[in-house]
Amino acid sequence: MPHTDLLHRIFDADRTARDAEEELLGEPSDELAPQLVGAVEEALALDDDEEAELRLRRLADLCAQVPGPKMADTLLKILDHPEPTIRAEAGEALLDVAFERFKEVARAVERALDRDHQGLSMQELPFVLTEIRDPDPLPLVARFLSHPDATVVAAGIEAMAAYGDPGAAKYLEPMLEDEREATLEDVDEGPTQIGELAAAALEELGIEV
Repeated sequence: MPHTDLLHRIFDADRTARDAEEELLGEPSDELAPQLVGAVEEALALDDDEEAELRLRRLADLCAQVPGPKMADTLLKILDHPEPTIRAEAGEALLDVAFERFKEVARAVERALDRDHQGLSMQELPFVLTEIRDPDPLPLVARFLSHPDATVVAAGIEAMAAYGDPGAAKYLEPMLEDEREATLEDVDEGPTQIGELAAAALEELGIEV
């Protein structure tokens, strides 16, 4: 098939997808949200990884455009997915929502923290939240330091260090005596004590330990 024909097929597919998305998002939010929740559950149950990724990446973008608590909770479900590209898409979608409707994301995160959720999203969320500057995300990120999973605690500490606000010291200093160990993806030497991570974070923030 000539390249020009292939290009026109791509253009036509993009146009069709755009029009379908516009029509879908024109539905009332209270009717559309359950449909998207069901579509995400269906995608998560697929055995075909390629098809699941295709659907979930598109669904993350759609969920971000529909207001309401169901959509924020559903984006957190996508953020639990083991495939990094899917988590990246869900993280970007959550960030877009947080910039416009921070309370929706904050309350979804609080619900996950209240039930001590153990999914991969809990290691991603501190970094998503610290992309936000207004309102101050540190009080919410600080709640990750009380999570029973040491890896989630470590993610919260690392996110605070990356955020760069010395005001995080009041949350980090109580962690200095924590001897639990966590293994971080970007650390090659193996498990690191929470207290050591907290000390390194404080030094990074210019606080003497």
